[in-house]
Amino acid sequence: MKLYVGLGNPGKQYENTRHNIGFKVIDELAKRFSIPLNQAKLKGVFGIGYYGGKRVILLKPLTYMNLSGESIRAVMDYFQIELEDIVVIYDDLDLPAGKIRLRQKGSAGGHNGIKSTIAHLGTQSFNRIRVGIDRPMKGMAVPDYVLGRFSKEEQPVMEETTLLCADACEAWLGKPFLEVMNSYNQ
Repeated sequence: MKLYVGLGNPGKQYENTRHNIGFKVIDELAKRFSIPLNQAKLKGVFGIGYYGGKRVILLKPLTYMNLSGESIRAVMDYFQIELEDIVVIYDDLDLPAGKIRLRQKGSAGGHNGIKSTIAHLGTQSFNRIRVGIDRPMKGMAVPDYVLGRFSKEEQPVMEETTLLCADACEAWLGKPFLEVMNSYNQ
């Protein structure tokens, strides 16, 4: 069983914000895998199904970003999912918009959703896909930037990035994460 987790914030006001790129990737996977996100419990909304011969869970934690680890831990415990069978997808200020970076471990890098995930999993060693959103212009506060929406110019790039991220997620169903990482980290 594979668990795909997209980080974001629930609610209409956060839809399509930079901080919700993880949710956007989960929405793309739900469409691609034909798995409806129709279960709301364990502090998240998720869907369970099969794709490529593998059982898959797609999860959007509903705890707000800073407490994401609570939902991830609850789903992992409930479905008895091993650490190596999860991937967490989230926004990253340190990557240019349109770039993705797959890693198997690392620090939170200042990302509160990843801080929470590390705290609840008890390790920094878990699969992740960082989606670049760039840094704010000088003088703009980081919270305002990450909770802002992509500009008209950025939208096509981020749509392509969402599809690329979903491609990497799909590839992980048939290959070890390290192999997928080597293919997508160019």
